[in-house]
Amino acid sequence: MHRFSLLIIILLSFSALTSAKGNDDKFNISITVKGAENSFLTIGYHLGDKQYLKDTITTDSNGHGVYRGDKALEQGLYIVLLPDNRYFEIIIDTDQHFEISCSRDDIVGSMIIKGSVDNQDFITYQRKWMDLQNESRKLKERMQTESKEGNQTDSLSKAISEHEAKMLNYLKSTANKNPGSFLSMLVKALIPVSVPDFDIPENGLNADSLRWIAGYNYNKDHFFDNIDLSDSRLIRTPILYNRLETYFSRVLIQHPDSLYSVIPTIVNKSDGDSVMFRYLVVFLFNHFRESPIMGHDGITVKIIDDYYLSGKAYWIDEETYKSLSEDANRLRTNLIGKKAVDLVMETYTGLHQSIYDINKDFTIIYFWEPNCGHCKTSTPKLRELYKKLRTQSVEVFAVCTQDNRDEWEEYIAENELEWINGWDPLRATHFDYYYNVNATPLIYILNKEKIIIAKKIGVENIENFLNDYRRHNR
Repeated sequence: MHRFSLLIIILLSFSALTSAKGNDDKFNISITVKGAENSFLTIGYHLGDKQYLKDTITTDSNGHGVYRGDKALEQGLYIVLLPDNRYFEIIIDTDQHFEISCSRDDIVGSMIIKGSVDNQDFITYQRKWMDLQNESRKLKERMQTESKEGNQTDSLSKAISEHEAKMLNYLKSTANKNPGSFLSMLVKALIPVSVPDFDIPENGLNADSLRWIAGYNYNKDHFFDNIDLSDSRLIRTPILYNRLETYFSRVLIQHPDSLYSVIPTIVNKSDGDSVMFRYLVVFLFNHFRESPIMGHDGITVKIIDDYYLSGKAYWIDEETYKSLSEDANRLRTNLIGKKAVDLVMETYTGLHQSIYDINKDFTIIYFWEPNCGHCKTSTPKLRELYKKLRTQSVEVFAVCTQDNRDEWEEYIAENELEWINGWDPLRATHFDYYYNVNATPLIYILNKEKIIIAKKIGVENIENFLNDYRRHNR
C-alpha cells in the first residue's frame, strides 16, 4: 500500500511545479465508488519515491463526488485513496474532464470510465496485466512444488520462459499503441533493456571478464533507451525515480569518476524541458549528497559547481546560492585525492608538531573528544590497532576538538594514548573548516605524500583498507 507524505524538502520539493501544458484549462473528474458513500476520497500523486496529498473530496449518499479546479492538474499518475486504504490510479494527461465509476470490492474489475480514452486503455491494460501476473505466479508456484518433490521441471521451465516472453510482448504492443500517449510512454518505460550476447572467443584470455565488460558498457549506454527523459510527465510517476536510483546505485560502478562521467549525458537528455532538467539535477544532488560511499562527496561538489553555482539552477534564490557555495567550499579541501591541509599543533608532550613532519607511509588523522559517546567506543579500538600498525609505517595524529585541557590530558594519561595528540582549543589551524569536522569521531587517512586517500572510515575498516591500498599501489 502506498503511503502519503506531506514532507516538504526545502529547495528540493517539486510539489509546486506546474506543467507548461494546459494550465489555462479546468479539470473536472467525476468519481463514483459503490461502497464508499458519505466518505472522504483523498487525491494524491506520485513524486520521486513518495506520494503527496493534493486534495480531498467528500462523496454523497450515492458514493459520488467531483474533483474540480480552475487550473489544469500537473500531468502524471494520480492516486485515489479510499477510507479503508484501498486505492486506484488514474492518468492525468491533457484530457482532464472525465467520469469514473467502480465498486469498492472490485475496483479494477468493475471500473467504467467515460470521457478519457487514455484511462479506458489504462484500465484495460491493468486487467490484462493482472491476469498475466496471476498466471506467472501459478507457474512459479508449480515449479517450486515439483522441484521439492523431485519431479522433472523442464516443461515447466519452458512454459515459464514462454509466458515471460508473452508478458514482454504485451508490454511492447501496449507501448506501440497510440505513440505519444501517456499510457504508451508509461508502459514503454517499464520495458527493460535487453543486453545482447556478445561474441567473445571462449579460447581467448579473460573471456568472462571481456564479456562482463561488454555487457556492462552496453547496459550503461542503453539503460534509458525506453525512457524519454525529455517528457516531464514521467516526474509524477514512480518509474522515473526507481530507474534513476537503480542506474546510479546498482548499474554503474561506484567509482566517482565513472559516475560523474555519465551525469552530463543524463541531464542533457532533458532536451530543453526545464521541469525535467530541474528534477534530474535535484535528484542527482540529493542522491550523492546523502550517499554513504566514500568519495561521493566529490560528485556533490561537481554538481554544485556545474549546475547550481554556474547559474543553470534557475529555481534557487540568492540565499540558497550562498549556502550551497559555502557547503561546497567546506568540502573542496578534504576531498579524496586532495593534498591535505597542514596542521601544526601543540602536542601533549609540549612540543609543536606538523603532519608534514610525519615521515610514515600513512598518517591517520583522528578527530575526537574525551566525552563523545561514539569516541569512547572507537578510541580504544584505534589504540589497539595502532599498537599493531605503528610497526608498519603508520602514525596517528589525534586532534581533540574540545577545549577542556584537564579532561584531555586526563583521558590521554588514563588510556595511554601514545600517538601524536594535537591540541588547538582556539582552532587557530581552522581544522574544523579544512577537514569539515561536524561530528566526532572522524577519520582521514593520508599516504606518504600527504594525499587524502580515505575519509569517514570506521576503525574496523582501516587495516583492510591499508592492505588493499598497498597491494594496488606497489
